[in-house]
Amino acid sequence: MSSPTAAETPVQVTGLVKSFGSLNALDGIDLTVRRGSIHGFLGPNGAGKSTAIRVMLGLYRATSGSVRVLGMDPGRQPAEVTRKVSYIPGDSALWPNLTGHQVLDVLAGLRGARDKSRETELIERFSLDPTKKVRSYSTGNRRKVMLVAAFSAPTELLILDEPTSGLDPLMEQVFQDCVKEAAAEGRTVLLSSHILSEVERLCTDVTIIKDGRVVESGTLSHLQHLAAVEVTVHDDDETLTRLAATLHARGVDPKASAARPAAGVLDFPVERDLLPQVLAEVAAAGCTDVTVASASLEDLFLRHYEVDAR
Repeated sequence: MSSPTAAETPVQVTGLVKSFGSLNALDGIDLTVRRGSIHGFLGPNGAGKSTAIRVMLGLYRATSGSVRVLGMDPGRQPAEVTRKVSYIPGDSALWPNLTGHQVLDVLAGLRGARDKSRETELIERFSLDPTKKVRSYSTGNRRKVMLVAAFSAPTELLILDEPTSGLDPLMEQVFQDCVKEAAAEGRTVLLSSHILSEVERLCTDVTIIKDGRVVESGTLSHLQHLAAVEVTVHDDDETLTRLAATLHARGVDPKASAARPAAGVLDFPVERDLLPQVLAEVAAAGCTDVTVASASLEDLFLRHYEVDAR
């Protein structure tokens, strides 16, 4: 079986290690981003997302492993990668004495290509006043300048690191529309975020990292399928008490906080392969008010980032 080409996988990372002294910030990361996908790159601050992105852009040199971006090695061809990728860093430091228009001029000049009509359209959609100097901009308006530059550039790959930081809800919706439009045009988006709802609304694929390692990766629908479903049962307290005991004997523990004697409700997570057996027990107990909810990305994420409060 032949290996994927750069056209099929604009980002291909294999066994990436990045060390700072004795610290391994990235410890053998594998990441494959399919062409035309919106790929969520998830993890809390400090997980290694921004470090991985900087290696992909040639800003850091990999300690070991293989990195290919649009078929190029960013460690050897950083300028070529920069020209062909739209990048929004997590913290945008722009030139304070330039106007928004002048910043867009500089960024387009660095890339060597520009779609002026698309830029004008996006300035209007993001309600940006490009005549003002950057030093007068709020965090949200500085972010808008970067978004306009990224989405208007004639590039096939967008790498967005916490791109909605500082945006109000209305502008977040404009951003989401722009991401969907980019994917519809055949562009590829790597979206690094710790906002689970944002990733779940937008992404087709997801990679979750923890402590510099990949802990889950795949299509969003597949990963949701791996997570447990949530079952909620409403009935009288006596019936629920018996049901809880039966489930406990089968290794399924209803949540203690939900099993309140006066509440008349029992809810619990169930692994998908156990669901038929559990529902059979619920039916045998005579319970008819039952809800089965699909797992969310948050459920999967928290499986790896669960904090023991005890």
